[in-house]
Amino acid sequence: MDFRTYRVSELAAQVRSSEISATELTRYSLERIEALNPTVNAFVAIDAEQALAQAAIIDQLVVDGIDPGPLAGIPIGVKDLEDAAGFRTTQGTTIFADIPKATKDSSFVARLRRAGCVVVGKTNTPEFGWTSRTQNALFGLTKNPWNLEHSPGGSSGGSAAAIAAGMIPMATGSDGGGSLRIPSAACGLSGFKASLGRIPNGEDTPPGWLDLATKGPMARSISDIALALDAVAGPNPKDLSSLPRVDSSWADAVRDPQLPARVLWSPNLGYARVDNEVLRACERALDLLEAEGTQIIEITGPFPADPLDAWLVIVGVCIKRSLGYLGNHSRFGELDTTLQQWISDGATASGSDLANALDQAHLLNLRLVEHFKLAPILLCPTTAGVAPRNDLGGRGLINGVEFVDWVQLTYPFNMTRSPAASVSVGCSKTGVPLGLQVIGPQHGDSIVLQAAAALEALIGFSDKAQI
Repeated sequence: MDFRTYRVSELAAQVRSSEISATELTRYSLERIEALNPTVNAFVAIDAEQALAQAAIIDQLVVDGIDPGPLAGIPIGVKDLEDAAGFRTTQGTTIFADIPKATKDSSFVARLRRAGCVVVGKTNTPEFGWTSRTQNALFGLTKNPWNLEHSPGGSSGGSAAAIAAGMIPMATGSDGGGSLRIPSAACGLSGFKASLGRIPNGEDTPPGWLDLATKGPMARSISDIALALDAVAGPNPKDLSSLPRVDSSWADAVRDPQLPARVLWSPNLGYARVDNEVLRACERALDLLEAEGTQIIEITGPFPADPLDAWLVIVGVCIKRSLGYLGNHSRFGELDTTLQQWISDGATASGSDLANALDQAHLLNLRLVEHFKLAPILLCPTTAGVAPRNDLGGRGLINGVEFVDWVQLTYPFNMTRSPAASVSVGCSKTGVPLGLQVIGPQHGDSIVLQAAAALEALIGFSDKAQI
């Protein structure tokens, strides 16, 4: 068995029909983790006993003629920013190394369990999920299964690497600046950031990054993600931003996807420095799209300047608000030095600075609204550079030059709250996958999912990491 040769829907259907048991799937996952995790370091905690107990309950439901759910028996990893009962939520920091184990699931994880998923463990993340390099002092560096000398991206890098290595077929992630899309692109997965509020974010405490961050399932294909969305999307009274449940099925929406008649193409969103190898890979995908009759409308925008400074104002204020109390912790000096600085200095922004940054988000969306009058989908590279080598310390290479912001094409769409996907378009000369980003209008999740699924089928990227 290889999870990477099956759709999640196929595995779940086999469990429901007793062709295979949830216990068998879970054992295979645990064996794969045992064999590969010492090399990849995607998982930071495993509870085999708990996972097998969950699987046994699902198998008994099948024997009793009770449907365990659309994700019956699917082993998953939970990003270590998210609560899963029985596991510590360390958030990748030594400060929380001995934090008590969570006594209940987050609403996201609870919904996945109710749909039949089996939680096998927690996946690695940078400290507090704040960078695109999945490394921390507590658990170390996660490596990209496609090329172990490279990063899987972040901050959902542990989840992406685990799926790419075939340890699990699905995992949880979150995205405040690209953290679902970046590692999906770097690890050869299809990725999707839903509209803000589609999957509830607020729990008993307010969301950490205001309205920037969105949770979401991670898998190899858009159809797998859509199937999971059917199980987890929907309102939560604790989340002020949560959206009503849609009447239609996300999985049905991508079952027979059609290519859009017109798309917008921006090679750099109007401001970015993009690696030539990344551009060529995306342009090859555009050639395929154009050959099928889709009109490609190249634009010079949509944005007049890089919105990074405004994004950083919002993030800095949120980091100071959420983590400022750690400044007096005896182990504060063990945090990443740059994060220490953010915690100490993040509140230097004034209320007016924050309001102006939020105004920038509004203005960015206005520009998107105008452009979407020309076509319903915007395409651009997912990342500006190839996921970097581990020895570069998080800096990427763009046309051979070290560049810290190799991910500068994702965070604008957190500011605009836009649904956005990433579809694999091939590999770099280093063997690391590359992604094409698919963006749609506000709350146009179905439009993006359908376009991404159609592109996925057209491009036909089906390679697997040879690990």
